Parts: sequence; C-alpha cells; structure tokens
Amino acid sequence: MKTILSEKAPRILKNKKRLEKKLNIKISNRGKEIQINGKPEEEYTAEKVIDALNFGFPFSVAISIKEEDLEFEILNIKDHTTRKDLERIRARLIGKGGKTLQTLNQLTKCNFELKDNQMGIIGSPEYLENAQESVISIIKGSKQSNVYSHLEKNQIKPVIDLGLKE
Repeated sequence: MKTILSEKAPRILKNKKRLEKKLNIKISNRGKEIQINGKPEEEYTAEKVIDALNFGFPFSVAISIKEEDLEFEILNIKDHTTRKDLERIRARLIGKGGKTLQTLNQLTKCNFELKDNQMGIIGSPEYLENAQESVISIIKGSKQSNVYSHLEKNQIKPVIDLGLKE
C-alpha cells in the first residue's frame, strides 16, 4: 500500500473509476492523502500516473504512462540557473502563445507542462534525454531557434519492434 499526498485530490477522485480500471489498483482517500492498493509494479506505475495528474497533465496524457510505457520526469528550473528573474525564464520556455512548448512537443515527441518553477516531461525513455537537454539549454539562455535546429539534426531513430515486447 502506497500513500501519496495530493493537492489535487478532487481531480484524482473524479477519475477514480477510470484510474482503478486502467491501472488494476484500488484507490482510497482521506482528505489529501490518497492510498493505492495493488501489486507492487502496478502501484509504481499508478504512483507515476497520479504524480503526473498532480503536476497538471491532462488525464489522457497521464494515463499514457501506463498504456505506452512512458516515463515522467520533473526538471527544477532553479537547479539549472543562477538568475533571479524566473518569470522571464518561464516565459522563454512557454514562448509567444505557447509556441515554444508546442514546437518542443513536436520535435521531441514528449509532452511538457510548466508548474511554478518546475517543468514536467512525459515521454518515451529514448526521447526523454533529448527533451531534457533542450529544456535545460533554453533555461541557460540558448536561443530557441538554435535548440530547434539541434533537435532537428539529432533526431532519434524510432526503435524497431522485433516482436519481443508484449
């Protein structure tokens, strides 16, 4: 049994039935505490999915962690810069009308969400490292166009399934 503290408990409880069905677990709550019951490996993926929901990802993206074997990572902006004007850094990450996030999303095949001074990334393990590097370089001050061209040059080849995966 795992216990998770959640600020967005109502959002998780709203999707409780769907989460229990898709993740093969039982969810119970007491206030902001959410308890997960199930097999250890299912509890682990459920914890990742609930963390993604807490972070602010939509339900369809968060549940893809289980369905498509994706990873969820959180980058702390303060770990990669000494600047004090974090609003400007967040603005650079979002871009005009969300264009930077949208372009990063297309080039890295990962989903991004910005919350406070943290960037959440959900993606395939092969693409996650590229996505993290691109976000870190924008935080450190690289031009968006340079990051885009670097991502285009260093596209990761899709993994060919040999039928070994279930």
